Order: sequence, then structure tokens, then C-alpha cells
Amino acid sequence: MDILGKLANDLELVRAQGRYREYLNLERRVDLAPGAIAHGEDGPSDLVVWCSNDYLSMSHHPVVLSAVVEAVERVGLGTGGARSISGNSIYHQQLETELADLYGKPKALLFSTGFTANDSALSALGARLPGLIYFSDELNHASIIRGVRTSGAVKRIFRHNDTGHLRELLAAADPAAPKIIVFESLYSMEGDFAPIEEIIALAEEFGALTYVDEVHAAGSYGATGSGYAEELGVADQITVFHGGFGKGYGGAGGYLAGPVEIVDTVRSFAVPFVFSTSSPAPVVAGALASVRYLRDNADQREVLHARCRQLREALAELRIPVLSQDSHILPVLVGDPHKNKEVSARLRRDHQIYVQPVNAPTVPAGTERLRVTPTSRHTEDDVVAFGKAIDQVWSSVDLPRLPR
Repeated sequence: MDILGKLANDLELVRAQGRYREYLNLERRVDLAPGAIAHGEDGPSDLVVWCSNDYLSMSHHPVVLSAVVEAVERVGLGTGGARSISGNSIYHQQLETELADLYGKPKALLFSTGFTANDSALSALGARLPGLIYFSDELNHASIIRGVRTSGAVKRIFRHNDTGHLRELLAAADPAAPKIIVFESLYSMEGDFAPIEEIIALAEEFGALTYVDEVHAAGSYGATGSGYAEELGVADQITVFHGGFGKGYGGAGGYLAGPVEIVDTVRSFAVPFVFSTSSPAPVVAGALASVRYLRDNADQREVLHARCRQLREALAELRIPVLSQDSHILPVLVGDPHKNKEVSARLRRDHQIYVQPVNAPTVPAGTERLRVTPTSRHTEDDVVAFGKAIDQVWSSVDLPRLPR
């Protein structure tokens, strides 16, 4: 077999389908946000970024930067290894205590990435609980899919946010089998929220535990920023919370918060956790500063949601199709992989606006989209400029608009 030839053919097919991923080389300057400098073959160029997960602009907030610099000067960069080798960093311990308190849970645990947190937790729990059945939303993140798959547990996939289908699957399952319902509070490609209250009611009815991924809601929703469950007032009814620092908190890493028995099981038996070098202490220090700031200050959240309302209204006025009106994530539906890349390219070339096109397999073929995300650093003028730009590009690419 010609291995390299086979791989080359696969890549050529991906390119022909318009699914080959291309990444900009960006210099995200603190003083320019939400602007950045793109470095390409023709030299540097200025852009305004409209596809960042740094929703609350905490990656460059003075409180966070000061905490990171102080930690670097105090302890250096790395932690020296996995916790089983190098022990706990004091910053890790402080942040885990903070997160447990934030979510009202007995214990929390940090991971180097949000992906690793889901993969570790779900695979370890499935392996340690004989007969476990996972009930998982069909649009759950790849990290959840992987964790469920590698756990070896039985899985039942329910249609996206369809609690009627979830009920059918729960009712058909062995009443004595342990059950965990796994879902996201906010789906990052759809921009819609889960029916958390209905899922909690089903979990109670059928004796299941709940595991909710709040990664895209953490920091941005709730009185103290813990997420959408807090926004609804039902956080105390969730069994396990998963979250991350790479979105609303502006850093990197993931976490769990939940009962001691569950968190300690993951801590003791999850292979990715036990054998991974722990997150750099300055990164953890920055996350700790961000969590503490957003617990006590709602200003960033208020600006974010104000910008989202403004942009949502502008897109509606232009009759640009948006998949969901629920959240601060506004997926603009293009529906064709080649036109999706063309819209992105023209926005960048003609209007200095960067929005990454999202094509299959990340989203189903035929639902290709621009995942537009305002941040708290975008201004009212930025929103106006974006509206004018997408209006012009939409027409130039001959894309359909919503009926009047």
C-alpha cells in the first residue's frame, strides 16, 4: 500500500469538498483587541476578530495579566510534571477550592484542557461503574463523544435538545442500571441552550445523574458567572459540572466540580489526568484571578450581552439567517462549503473582518456557517461596521435572505 499516496488522496478530496481547514497566523495584541494583526505572504494586515471564544475579553484584562506576571516571577513557568510526580501547585489548590465554592460542590479538579477534562471524567466513570448507561445529546462536543466511547459503557444518543426522545430512551432502559445524562448547557455551533430544567426533571424521575458541560456559558451567565444553570436558578440540582477557562474566563484549561466520590474517582483512575503534566502555574493563577473577578463583577457580562442584542437586531434587519437567537453565539447560516469560505475570504480581504468558516464535519453538510461571536471589547461602531460588511458580501456572493 502506498501510505503517503493514500493520505495525499484523502487530503485532496477534503480540499475538493471545501473542507480543508486553513488557519490565519494572528498576532492578538492586548492594545488592539478585538483587533489583531494577520501575518501572511503579503505582509502584516489589520483585522477585527469576530470569531474569538474570549467572550469577556478576560485574556487581556489587567487583573488577569497582573496575576500571571506575578506568578511567573514567583514560581516560573512549568510545574515540573504530573501531580503524581511533582505534587500540587499552590495555585492549583487555590483554584480548585474556588471552583468548588463557586458551584456549591464538595470538590473540584483541574485539567490541562477542557477536552481532557471531559475525556478523562467520562471514560473513567464508565470504566468504574458496571452496567452504566450514558444518555448523550447528539450534538455534544467531540470530547464528550470520545469520553463516552472509550469508557466502554452503553450509550444512548438522544436527538438534540429533544427531551421527549430522552424520556423514551430512559423509559426503555433497565431501571436498575446506573444512568448519567450528559449534555451541554450552551451548544457552541448552534448557539442554543439546553432545556436544563426538563432534563433535571427526567433525571429525578428515572434515577439518573446529570453531567453538564458549561464551557461556553461559564463566566458569561449567572449572577456569579458559573454558567447557565445558575442563570436558571437550578445549579444545586446538577450532579457534575464541567467547564473550562479558554472561553469566558480568557485562559486555558478545564475543570470538574461535583461530589467527592465522582471527582476522586476521576482523580484516581483517569489515565489522561494521572499521566499528564499539570497546567503551568501562571496559567492557573490567571484563571483564578479571572474567576474571582467575574464572581464579583458583572460589567463584562453586561457589555457582552448588550453587543449581542445590537448585532442580533442588525442581522434581523438585514434578513441574514441566524440559526439561533438564544445566546451570545450567533451562527450565520450559509449552507454551502465553498460559499462559506468565500464569504469569510471577502470579509477579510475587503472589510478587514475575520470570521472563520465552519464546514463539515464540524457541522452537518448543508449547514455550513459563520460562527459569529461578539465580545465585551467590541464597540457599537464595530457592530455597525460588521453589519455593513456582511450585507455587502452576502449580496456579492448571491446568498438568499430571509423573507420580509
